[in-house]
Formats: sequence, C-alpha cells, structure tokens
Amino acid sequence: MKKHKSEKKRYRAVWISDVHLGFRGCNAEMLLEFLRNTRCDYLYLVGDIIDIWQIRKKPFWPQAHNDVIRTILGKAKHGTKVVYVPGNHDEYLRDYHKMSFGNVRIKNKLVHTTADGRRLLVLHGDQFDTVVMSSRVIGKLGSNLYDLLLQMNIVVNYVRRLFGCDHWSLAAFLKHKVKNAVKYIGNFERAVAYEASRQNVEGVICGHIHHAEISEIGDVTYYNCGDWVESCTALVEADDGQMKLVYWMQEMAIRPIRKVPLKAVA
Repeated sequence: MKKHKSEKKRYRAVWISDVHLGFRGCNAEMLLEFLRNTRCDYLYLVGDIIDIWQIRKKPFWPQAHNDVIRTILGKAKHGTKVVYVPGNHDEYLRDYHKMSFGNVRIKNKLVHTTADGRRLLVLHGDQFDTVVMSSRVIGKLGSNLYDLLLQMNIVVNYVRRLFGCDHWSLAAFLKHKVKNAVKYIGNFERAVAYEASRQNVEGVICGHIHHAEISEIGDVTYYNCGDWVESCTALVEADDGQMKLVYWMQEMAIRPIRKVPLKAVA
C-alpha cells in the first residue's frame, strides 16, 4: 500500500461509519492513516465505530484500535466538532443521547447543513432493517452470516498478503453477486431515502450496509459513507458544499453518482 506523504487534505466535514473497532477484520491502520492525513471542521462517526457485540463475544483490542480512539479525541480537543451517531453494534451508546464525553457529542440522529445550504439527515440506518426484511430475527441471522464472511475475509487476505496481493473483500464480492443481497441493498437505500423525503430534507447520510454510494433517489440525494472493514471509504464535504466519496485503498478514486427512481419498498 502506498503511503500518502502529501500535506493534509482539508475538508469542511468528514463522515465515517462501520469501523468495527474490537473486530479482527477492522482496518484500523488504514483509518489511522486517513485521519492523520485529514483536517476538518466537523467529524461525524456514523455508527458501529466500536463493535461492542464482537467485544462481548471475544475481546480483541490491539494498539492500533486504541490509537484510532486517541486520534479522534485529539481532533475533538483541538477544535474539530466530533459527533458520534451510534449504530446497532454500539447501540448501548444511544442511552447517552445529547451527552458529551471528551468533547465528543453523542446524538442518535441529526441534520447537517452543508456550506451551500442543503439539509442532510444523518443516522446509522439499522432502524430500517425491519422495514426491508420484515423481521428482526431475519435481520439478526443475516448479520451473523455476514459476520462469518468478514471472519473469512481475514483468512483470505492473510493468504493474499503471503503472495504479495492487495486487499480484497470476499464479503463485498458475494454481496454484489447474491440476488437477495442486491435486493436488500436496493430496498434499504429506498427506505432511507423515503425517510429523508418524509422529514423534508434534501439528502440523507448513513452507513450500516458497508456499501459506499452516492445516488439520486427521487428528489433525495442518498449518501452512504461505507466502512473500514471491506472498502475503507469516507464521505467528505468540501468548503463549497460539494460532496464526494474517498476510497482510501484506491488512492482517493471517486465513484460517479448513480440515478435511481424512487419506488415503494418491496
């Protein structure tokens, strides 16, 4: 992986989600590199930053995971407005809505106003699992199967490193090949966009499904900031309000906006 030695990138706002600190598949070193090469006024942590589910099952907390927390707290101490929006893997933090810890504000959801005046709803997105899957039990089963794939990712990429190959995500590959997974992603995106439309905002920013995306769904702009387990992506806002996805493993390549018609959730 190439090192980024240029001066720090400056953004008005940065969104990251699904880091899963405490999980062996977390790419904490890559996130550290991104954070240390980035300056911003606002840093939004859009859920599943700490994988409390995984920690309760099998504790895992190397130095790099600790360094991520220290780096975020350091940014908060030196003027960056840091807001933590809990997800399902760190849902216990939702009990501390509107409280602050170490200059980090916890909010279950919020509205961010861009530099060019657009209002964007920010939330993790797990709230819509029962809408797109009809059952919390099915959602939990799907999450467990996905966690198994992420565990397999660790083994696959260990072998790839032995042969000098780059990081590759088995989970992401299968997620885009399996029909039901593709359908779930589409239904999730439309459900989140519908909620944004219902709340009269111009767009919505979420995480949860580990699928970085910027797309137009009806009259709503849908943003998903991705994850730091599979794709290592972040959503950023420039000082003029322009938004883009940063793909850290691909030297900050930008994926084009996709047009999607707004349909009823299946």
